[in-house]
Amino acid sequence: MGQKVHPIGFRLGVTKDWQAKWYADKHYTELVQEDLSIRQAIESKYAGGDISRIEIERSANHVTVTVHTARPGIIIGRGGQRVDEVRLLLEELTKKRIRLNIQEIRQPELDAFLVARNIAQQLERRISYRRAMKQAISRTIESGAQGIKVTCSGRLTGSEYSRRETMHRGRVPLHTLRADIDYAIAEAHTALGCTGVKVWIYKGDILPKPKLPPKVLPEVKAEEVEEAVVATAEVEVAEEAVVATAEVEVAEEAVVATAEVEVAEEAVVATAEVEVEKEAVAAAEAKEAEEAVVAATEAEETEEKAIAAAEAKEAEEAVVAATEAEETEEGSQ
Repeated sequence: MGQKVHPIGFRLGVTKDWQAKWYADKHYTELVQEDLSIRQAIESKYAGGDISRIEIERSANHVTVTVHTARPGIIIGRGGQRVDEVRLLLEELTKKRIRLNIQEIRQPELDAFLVARNIAQQLERRISYRRAMKQAISRTIESGAQGIKVTCSGRLTGSEYSRRETMHRGRVPLHTLRADIDYAIAEAHTALGCTGVKVWIYKGDILPKPKLPPKVLPEVKAEEVEEAVVATAEVEVAEEAVVATAEVEVAEEAVVATAEVEVAEEAVVATAEVEVEKEAVAAAEAKEAEEAVVAATEAEETEEKAIAAAEAKEAEEAVVAATEAEETEEGSQ
């Protein structure tokens, strides 16, 4: 029997990464079951969302869930409403804070799970497996893949016995660790039973970054080193002189600015004093005018009183004279 190994598990830590990133000394089984429940909840919520994989990353009381999908609009919803609903659902399920990220798959033809799921859906609609496989292979190669292999196993074409059919195109180097191979399994639930679909997609090699050779320094003579040191010292001295000159100029400008500020302040004070003097003169003039008005009023009142007194005295004298005249007339009679 041939010994088979999972292509992604074979490359974990080399060219592939884990879909669950966390570590736990205790409660390991509980966290695994929680991961499974999160994945099942999202997949059941978005059955037609073309979800390829779900990555889960844990920290202290915080879980980050990244959903890779070819149709992000269905998952996000109008204004992000469906994302909030799913996040609240997961928080109720896990009793932890959930951060939900949606990652778009720009080329679904190069994703093994989406290709396998597409073939399985065609088999469920009773489309010929050969046609579905050929169409998937041609679309994947046209999208830029270097190789693809597709296997369907089950009661194909409604036969009494199950069999396996495989089609491939291009290269699929399964034993090369640096090869970027995407692998996935999907199931088609038909009226005649369950049909399995396996897809391998080879996208090219992931090469490590080339190591640059160490730099070899040229040989330098002692005289050249001394000259370089002297030149560096001269440059430093010149830079210090420039800095000192700049500082002196800045200080002079600051002194000039301070003097200008003082002159401006003195001018403001002088202007204020002049305004105060003007206000005092105006107040004195106003006071003198008031006093003159009061004096004039008093003089008028005095004159009126004197005139009234004179008139009263003349009236009294006239009365006295009239009385005396009457008395004289009476005496003469």
